[in-house]
Amino acid sequence: MYERLRPLLFSLEAEAAHAVTLYALGVAQRSGLMRLVAQPPPADLSVHAFGIAFPNPVGLAAGLDKNGEHIDALGALGFGFIEVGTVTPRPQPGNPRPRLFRLPEHEALINRMGFNNAGVDALVRNVEKSAWRGVLGINIGRNKDTPNELAAGDYVLCLSRVYPLAAYVTVNVSSPNTPGLRELQQGDSLQRLVAVLAETREKLAAQHRVRKPLLLKIAPDLDEAEMDAIAAAVSGAGIDGLICTNTTTGRPGVAGALHANEQGGLSGKPLFEKSTAVLQGMARRLNGKIPLIGAGGVLTGSDAADKVAAGATLVQLYTGLVYRGPWLLTECVEEIRRQHGDVHAE
Repeated sequence: MYERLRPLLFSLEAEAAHAVTLYALGVAQRSGLMRLVAQPPPADLSVHAFGIAFPNPVGLAAGLDKNGEHIDALGALGFGFIEVGTVTPRPQPGNPRPRLFRLPEHEALINRMGFNNAGVDALVRNVEKSAWRGVLGINIGRNKDTPNELAAGDYVLCLSRVYPLAAYVTVNVSSPNTPGLRELQQGDSLQRLVAVLAETREKLAAQHRVRKPLLLKIAPDLDEAEMDAIAAAVSGAGIDGLICTNTTTGRPGVAGALHANEQGGLSGKPLFEKSTAVLQGMARRLNGKIPLIGAGGVLTGSDAADKVAAGATLVQLYTGLVYRGPWLLTECVEEIRRQHGDVHAE
């Protein structure tokens, strides 16, 4: 079904197509017609990581459902976990449109959305209304007008608000579309932020009598020294996992394509090699101390299995769904099962 619908969706402006797709999934889910637009959910392939039992290792990356408005419909597709956000303390419109661009010949997207979201209170209300009871991650960030020296306050506020509702919380310090944000993943800045958030999480764990995992999402545009610094900052510091990676500011393999020169982060197939290199680099440095989630450029089941081979315990999809549709989820689970059997980490 998706192969027949994709030309229609691709005839629309990219962000409009995004909204239409989510609306259609919601209608299908509420009317019991999901089987007409999506493949049957994949068979379970249980994975344990961060102290959480995941029904399968393939999840939805943050960014598709920024406000947690479509959790029930997305959950019906059979993801092993869903991550919503990025959410900020206060609502913000993000960057001016157009801000999302397709590069179809490269199975890629460029986005400069800029953390457009309705604010953390709206997300909390949406999550509270959802009926889905799967593994839900919530991705948090800072407002665009919050300077980095005050950024910890934004993250602490978001962490405190979403903590009771999330299975895990991801700290996003790697989006290229909020000015200066990536400076927070560097050296002393990251160590200070991690320390504040780890302390806050321990207070919340005592208050709510449950310790929720805290993850960090990093960029693919890191050199060896920067990866060394991240490994040093997270080792033994209370971070439970890494997501490797966000989008890239580089343009690997897309030179000359329409929209290739648009400002923003590149995702999809051209990102695979770069994101997987960072995944391998962090796996080597951390040597199994914390589980890793592989994201970036997964367009086939083999790509997902390659992420696991590179050191990932879990895998996330986003741009691949735009080009392949919901069938990609089942394909990825089955290929991981075929190549790796049971995947387990704690």
